[in-house]
Amino acid sequence: MKLDLTGKTALIGGSTQGIGLACAEALASLGASCVLVSRNEEKLKQAVASLKKIHGLQHQYLVADYQKPEQLEQVVSGFVKDHPVHVLVNNSGGPAGGPITEAVPEAFLAAFQQHLICNHILTKLVAPGMKSEEYGRIINIISTSVKIPLLGLGVSNTIRAAVAAWAKTMANELGKFGITVNNVLPGATSTERLETIINNKVSKTGAEHAEVEKEMLKEIPAGRFGKPEEIAAMVAFLASPAASYINGTSIPVDGGRTGSI
Repeated sequence: MKLDLTGKTALIGGSTQGIGLACAEALASLGASCVLVSRNEEKLKQAVASLKKIHGLQHQYLVADYQKPEQLEQVVSGFVKDHPVHVLVNNSGGPAGGPITEAVPEAFLAAFQQHLICNHILTKLVAPGMKSEEYGRIINIISTSVKIPLLGLGVSNTIRAAVAAWAKTMANELGKFGITVNNVLPGATSTERLETIINNKVSKTGAEHAEVEKEMLKEIPAGRFGKPEEIAAMVAFLASPAASYINGTSIPVDGGRTGSI
């Protein structure tokens, strides 16, 4: 099974922490040169420095804010002019939680721009290079809410579903060029976002942190939260030559929590 990504360049969003950084580490371990994208330059420098310890590869970073699509497009377009990207990992922080009945229109618009529009911008920027290189992997980090909407995440559920539909359409159009488009759907994973979700439930219900956590774990057959590196392992596989015939899929990595086949 060929997993080697030597000579390939990967562009990873939201990659200074959590799942994004774990994806960069996993891709670097397979030999890819990583380009990290985030709005915090200091954290980017630290992340790149940590990646250089893996196989001594050269890695870079780009400073851009996913809440500012025009800025993101300008920054990344300048990079791809001279650097073909073989692997794109679309990843950014999730929308704030809350019931959909309490969501304001602006929240949907902001989340739509940050996720779907930014994904689309980046995909259009890297696709020409992928075509010329005859190798392309576009991997979107979304959520298991694509399969079954999650309680208390009204805006997120809505936008994540839109991204999944966009990705399937893109997979159909790019497949003939040897470019695959797939979605990885993390379940409850030990990241800052999970901690935020737990704390929100604590503040709204008055329950203890441990109690909220215990109730969440009851829904997971594996009996534990996921680790960022476990999500990244799926991303790395999908990015590899071994996954060349996997296209247009949405794959949960959730310890069995999602209640659909």
